[in-house]
Amino acid sequence: MVLVEGRPADCSGRLEKEIRSYDLLDGLGVQYQRIDHEAAMTMEACAEIDRVLDAVICKNLLLCNRQCTAFYLLMIPGDKVFKTSELSKQIGSSRLSFAKPEYMEQFLDITPGSVSVLGLMNDHENQVQLLIDEDVLKGEYFGCHPCINTSSLRLRISDLMEKIIPAMGHEPRLVKL
Repeated sequence: MVLVEGRPADCSGRLEKEIRSYDLLDGLGVQYQRIDHEAAMTMEACAEIDRVLDAVICKNLLLCNRQCTAFYLLMIPGDKVFKTSELSKQIGSSRLSFAKPEYMEQFLDITPGSVSVLGLMNDHENQVQLLIDEDVLKGEYFGCHPCINTSSLRLRISDLMEKIIPAMGHEPRLVKL
């Protein structure tokens, strides 16, 4: 695995949603590094990727309330334990659970194992509220998928907060877990 600058020179064979991720970042003038790898479905599978990226690797969880009327994308450090009760109290939404895969595709054009903050570029109707654990913001860099789990990106936290999230039209809510 090799960390390279920017998008692939040849995007043939890549999914449109991955290419849209690179288009978004390039259009915003965001510098990023990329690593291509085997499909990484779990945080455990990301261990070697983490070492190469040298960034805060986030768990990105799509959550919903019991009625499936409110949806949340939670960014939390990969090594942090997630407790629904703590988050529920902070955001005033009881009975949080993981959203079904069909909601991931409907709102974010993402499949399980590929959930990423960059998927919010596909949420044009702002159906998903972005929640960021404050510990994510403590590093200089974070890692995420470009909407597909066969590549990972290293991005600056400052670019996430100042360029990427505003461009996607989502207002992040900071939480402490």
